[in-house]
Amino acid sequence: MVQPTMMTTQQIDWEGLIPESEWTEYRAVVDKMREKGIRFALGGGLAFSEYANRVRNTKDLDLYIYPWDRDEAREVLLSTGFVDYFDEKPYDRTWIFRGYKDSVIVDLIWTSPNHRFEVDPRWLSRGRDVVIRGTRLKLIPPEELVWAKIYVLQHDRCDWTDILNILGNLGPMLDWRHLLDRVGPDIPLLAGILSVFRWMAPEKASSLPQWLWEHVGLGPQVLDCSGDTSGGRAALLDSRDWFGPKETFQA
Repeated sequence: MVQPTMMTTQQIDWEGLIPESEWTEYRAVVDKMREKGIRFALGGGLAFSEYANRVRNTKDLDLYIYPWDRDEAREVLLSTGFVDYFDEKPYDRTWIFRGYKDSVIVDLIWTSPNHRFEVDPRWLSRGRDVVIRGTRLKLIPPEELVWAKIYVLQHDRCDWTDILNILGNLGPMLDWRHLLDRVGPDIPLLAGILSVFRWMAPEKASSLPQWLWEHVGLGPQVLDCSGDTSGGRAALLDSRDWFGPKETFQA
């Protein structure tokens, strides 16, 4: 059995990140889900904040659930005053249910938009525990968060920047064999992100397992920091800072 990833504790100011008015709505859903015995783990901006050490509030709560719980979980949202966001903005309901209430959104997610994976017990058990406003909650694991984000490379949205920040903060501590097993035939896609990471942050990349580079087909890692003084290469992509800690509150 693959053991949960061990990581150092991040110091996230959850109360500063999530206003009380938002948390009141989230808490009602969380309490009702637990009352009904529906298992879940948090993903999205909250998981990213913890694993990348760069706080971000997107005014929504991503709850990863088992596929067989989606109908009951949807009823939980409706019973706590949320309405289907589809009526305001249509979306693909084959992989997600979006509940909307007073400018707050709760997403129920059981698979990916491309249906490349479904949530299984490892999604809901291997992640870190966090305490938000006195409530202990489980996050999805960082490996699964990376797995989900590698496919978000669209014309109008790209989550690879999130992955690069997670690698910058937790790269050496990730369970790479578990992640490679999860990614499976899409390892070349993961290799693409690793290649960018090695170019933009060679010193950070040097802390990743040496066997990993060969495994993904990138060959032995060569630490070449020329031209990367003070993060010079990363600045070629974005002049703003890349790796945490950094407070980035955004709506």
